[in-house]
Amino acid sequence: MKKADKIIAMMLMGAMTASMAGCSGSGSGGGTADGKAAYTVGICQLVQHDALDAATKGFMDALKEELGDQVAFDEQNAQGDSNTCSTIINNFVSSDVDLILANATPALQAAQAGTTEIPILGTSVTEYGVALGIESFDGTVGGNISGTSDLAPLDEQAAMLHELFPDAKNVGLLYCSAEANSQYQVDTVKKALESLGYTCEYYSFSDSNDLSTVATKAAAENDVLYVPTDNTAAAAAETVDNICRPAGIPIIAGEEGICKGCGVATLSISYYDLGVATGKMAAKILKGEADISQMPIEYAPQFTKKYNKTICDDLGIQIPEGYVAIE
Repeated sequence: MKKADKIIAMMLMGAMTASMAGCSGSGSGGGTADGKAAYTVGICQLVQHDALDAATKGFMDALKEELGDQVAFDEQNAQGDSNTCSTIINNFVSSDVDLILANATPALQAAQAGTTEIPILGTSVTEYGVALGIESFDGTVGGNISGTSDLAPLDEQAAMLHELFPDAKNVGLLYCSAEANSQYQVDTVKKALESLGYTCEYYSFSDSNDLSTVATKAAAENDVLYVPTDNTAAAAAETVDNICRPAGIPIIAGEEGICKGCGVATLSISYYDLGVATGKMAAKILKGEADISQMPIEYAPQFTKKYNKTICDDLGIQIPEGYVAIE
């Protein structure tokens, strides 16, 4: 029996039970007659860090506001392991959840491989065409996948680096080679920076085990580093800071969580708001108000220039007007 059919059957049974009981109802204000939630949403989050945590919270808050106690969540964290993402997704498929939230690119890729039937919404995913291997991506994935993107204007991030460090010559691009969206970001930023006269070099690490060695080399060979929106770097921001700050090397970060840990400035989005937008998409899908195959990817509505006051003060960097300090 399809999930939609099961829900309809449960609703009919609930109506019959209420009728026989003199229309007394369940008294729960939501859910089905047996007290269970009508919808179960599986959440697969790649790793615990500020940005992804905020996106998950925004998603859950928005969906609970829309559906109340009709929705239950099965929230799982893969602790940074893409193989664990696959295990989590397979468990969701076996449990026949009504919708899957894939928080970060590896979680989305695992969900894509795991099911073509259950609706999948991604969030904290930078570029869906790259993540899902779609050539000539037009903004709509189709099939059972849609979601929200955390992509900030990369040319504006390059312009921010130029605004703060116009006299720098060498820029190191520090990123995890295992994250396809990180490669996309550094490729794009490299072109923008080179057009501004900088010399750029890639410094890729495969995982957190070789991050320290690669970051040390990058700090020794460059005037400034750029770290894109990268989950592995975000989870290990303290390691990067412990290398770069003592060396006097500033970092422009792709998102606020990384900037808070090791950067001097970023062009930031609100990951909580991104999660809220995803939650509203989920509510429309679950209530039958939207067809996920026709839902285009949504983007953050606004971006804010932010800076890390502590690191800027330590490095003696003067931030111009128009930037907001990260709290």
